[in-house]
Amino acid sequence: MSVQRLVVVGASLAGLRAVEAARKAGFDGSITLIGAESHLPYDRPPLSKAFLEPEAEGPAGPYFRDEHHLREVLRTELRLGRPATGLDTERRVVRVGDDEVPYDALVIATGTTPRDLPGIDGLAGVYSLRTLDDALTIRSALKGSTKAVVIGAGFIGSEFASAAKKWQVDVTIVESLTTPLVRAVGVEMGDAIASLHQRNGTTLRCGVGVERLEGDGKVERVVLSDGSVIEADLVVVGVGVSPATAWLEASGLTLDNGVVCDERLWTGAPGVYAAGDVVNWPNAVMGERQRMENWTAAAEQGAVAARNAVDPENAKPYGTVPYFWSDWYDVRIQSVGSPQADEVRVVDGHLDGGDRWVALYRRGDRLIGALTVNAPTEIMKYRALVGKGASWEEGLEFAARRARRSDQPAPVSR
Repeated sequence: MSVQRLVVVGASLAGLRAVEAARKAGFDGSITLIGAESHLPYDRPPLSKAFLEPEAEGPAGPYFRDEHHLREVLRTELRLGRPATGLDTERRVVRVGDDEVPYDALVIATGTTPRDLPGIDGLAGVYSLRTLDDALTIRSALKGSTKAVVIGAGFIGSEFASAAKKWQVDVTIVESLTTPLVRAVGVEMGDAIASLHQRNGTTLRCGVGVERLEGDGKVERVVLSDGSVIEADLVVVGVGVSPATAWLEASGLTLDNGVVCDERLWTGAPGVYAAGDVVNWPNAVMGERQRMENWTAAAEQGAVAARNAVDPENAKPYGTVPYFWSDWYDVRIQSVGSPQADEVRVVDGHLDGGDRWVALYRRGDRLIGALTVNAPTEIMKYRALVGKGASWEEGLEFAARRARRSDQPAPVSR
């Protein structure tokens, strides 16, 4: 059937890129963008980084486009401030409360929602950090805080801790795993990156859970599973996120750690595609099924999903080398590829006290990933090597040439 009506659910980076890509591809039909938040699409990564740091005046909202551009240039109907509540793939309508929005093609880009801790309802001073409103509230709370506790030593929690230290706040991070960031970077690199906290005066407690939060209307202390108590006037919960798929449970789509799609980001339902943090798809470049929570993939997937949705006969597969970055204490951490490796080897710098290093990841005889700290000129070169399927030996040889060029000791090939 001819596509005349494109609906994008999720006023996110992926959702915005879907709208832009459809217009760039020459789609001249109607576009409706549905968003749960009242805000225009905005950039999420700065919310846990520079947006929280002290400055003379409050930071501006990190919006991608103004309303005029969205409505007049991209000719998009904006339906913001109300979430999608259901999807009927047979009648091709998205439900928003009692309203129905018809579509010929649909891109689902609803992202993720933060996981909560049980038993914290009604206790002030406890926050998650996902939305612009969350960041504004937390930034205001930091101004009067002296002792903050972060539950979860992931990237968002660690970025918040870094920002809080610049407010002269005493920060403790509590992590239930014995090593932080294992799923993202592996055990050895998780320990190495976590050492940045100690070096910058942040207390890191690993291998212990949170028993409960206490306070008289407002959080005052965090009781840990080993019986110890940490005083706190501000708590940020960063225990991970879940794909925002609750509204799709009766849709008939396959939901398993996100919206399950094929290599074209197609859900299997006529005209329905998915993009961003919510999509679970086979990434042929990496040889594994993935659901990625990073800026680059969201932007790329939004564009591909929209082009495929409005021109399904010429739909193209999407594959990529995952890439993410994180900023802690003025240190740039960057990663490409997959941490699921048989070996991790440091090929530049030193983990013990070093402020710059490069580590490579091996799976079988293939270079499968790389992680750098304060080496921004290196990471995209390794992304290209992973993307072309370079062997482990090729990766080590490349690292040796880079090391010789910078007068660093070359790694030993084994």
